[in-house]
Amino acid sequence: MPVKQLEAPYPVIDVDPHFRRVVGYMRPNDFLLWGGVTASGPILIRLWERMDPTKSTHGIRHAARFAGCMGFAAGFMLAYQNSSFRFLGLKENKREQEMDFEELSALAKAGKPLYGETDLSPYLQGMAARNSTYSQFKLQTIPWFNLVNHNDHGVDTSKYYNSK
Repeated sequence: MPVKQLEAPYPVIDVDPHFRRVVGYMRPNDFLLWGGVTASGPILIRLWERMDPTKSTHGIRHAARFAGCMGFAAGFMLAYQNSSFRFLGLKENKREQEMDFEELSALAKAGKPLYGETDLSPYLQGMAARNSTYSQFKLQTIPWFNLVNHNDHGVDTSKYYNSK
């Protein structure tokens, strides 16, 4: 069954990018967003404590740590989703197009598989692709990342081989 084509305002780079590529292509503003969301939890806890003190003998240290951990996870998911949306062409992705073309053209020239080597059977590769394609849209429900190398990425790869 073919991958559903996404209507996007920018060119689609990859509909199922590998986790390593998504994190590797993150922009500085993604990291700033991640840090801001991480810091916002403990800051809000401390602000609320000043506005309405709990008068707890143990303080709010544990609540602030928990809020920081939750903020770290939520910030990562948000930064990951923003980076993934650039792969899907839903956000401006000129930088990612250039990086992708450079990276995959070099692999094509070297005669290596574009999306990495794998020991999985074609059936399992297809199953992994079907499970993780477009999973970026539901990260808030089930954080599902593509951790498998496969060739089902919903784009024409001939451009990488023609650049020789």
